[in-house]
Amino acid sequence: MVKKFQNILAQLPYSKPFLFVDELLYVDENGVKGCYTFDKDLDFYKGHFKDKPITPGVILTETMAQIGLACLGVFLLKEKIGAVGIAMTTTEIEFLKPVFPAEKVTVTSEKIYFRFNKLKCKVKMENEKGEIVCKGTIAGMLIENGDGK
Repeated sequence: MVKKFQNILAQLPYSKPFLFVDELLYVDENGVKGCYTFDKDLDFYKGHFKDKPITPGVILTETMAQIGLACLGVFLLKEKIGAVGIAMTTTEIEFLKPVFPAEKVTVTSEKIYFRFNKLKCKVKMENEKGEIVCKGTIAGMLIENGDGK
């Protein structure tokens, strides 16, 4: 089965074990929606927390940034030639519920603005029950370059 938006995923500057995007469900100039399932064998679960693992907030933030900012940024810069470099500049995230090993999450991002290659988005992450687990804003600079660095 060919994944939709594979061309966007191929341009992301991440790889396993630090790629937190399984699939993009839609992308347009105003936003993106995608999914990721946290494999129960990810290394950080061994120590966060001992005997009761949950996904660290920094990883949830990174997942929202990869889907909600990086994927949208690649799409918005699709007319440019070369790879896209991304640097997160600001985040403001509210954590509401834990995310456990083997849990699938869906990230929805809405563009607030994109100007001078700075992208700012309103993001939310939902669990499979449709409950919001975290939400907030993320911004970053998108840099078009030929070597992907």
